[in-house]
Amino acid sequence: MSTTSDRAKRQSIIEACRQMNQLGINQGTSGNISLRHADGMLITPTSTPYETMKPGQIVFMKLEDGPPHAKQRPSSEWRFHRDILKARAEVNAVVHAHPPYATILAIMGLAIPPIHYMIACAGGDTIRCAPYATFGTEELSQQAVTALKGRSACLLAHHGMIAVGPSLSKAMWLAVEVETLARQYYGCLQIGKPPLLSKEEIEKVRLRMAGYGPPDE
Repeated sequence: MSTTSDRAKRQSIIEACRQMNQLGINQGTSGNISLRHADGMLITPTSTPYETMKPGQIVFMKLEDGPPHAKQRPSSEWRFHRDILKARAEVNAVVHAHPPYATILAIMGLAIPPIHYMIACAGGDTIRCAPYATFGTEELSQQAVTALKGRSACLLAHHGMIAVGPSLSKAMWLAVEVETLARQYYGCLQIGKPPLLSKEEIEKVRLRMAGYGPPDE
């Protein structure tokens, strides 16, 4: 039987999925979200419209196992959600989406450089773009985990983006910030090669911005 915490987490995932589409950082059911829970994670089911999604359809998976043999299957991207949570003890939420501008840069294989100090919110002076790998594969999971080292967000070539955080509200907030940075960088590229902030400046900003963003739940 689901606990109150379990039910609350499941509902928060559904609300965040709907918010992704309302904010324009995702389309249809292409995005997916996971939350650390007990000895595993709660993750969105595959191919399920957010508007009709019910808490009972959110799938629980143990971090040490593959997908459960159940009628309700997890997102096809369950592998990188699981592997990110296993690799990063401080991460409790993973948001994956296909925002238009972040995806444009990802298609072009472009990392986001330090065009704006807000890039420090993702943990460093760049938001890396992981090399392409087929969706749902172990190869993609490995590429994502590597691109996220020392970072809270990355792009996935020819695919989309990932944002992680200590809470779902922080991960969602960061996903929006990444798409804003991607839109800004795209705009700069229409004019020319943008000037960049130094690694030292971004590190200074990163330290000053500790705790910036919405409070953890």
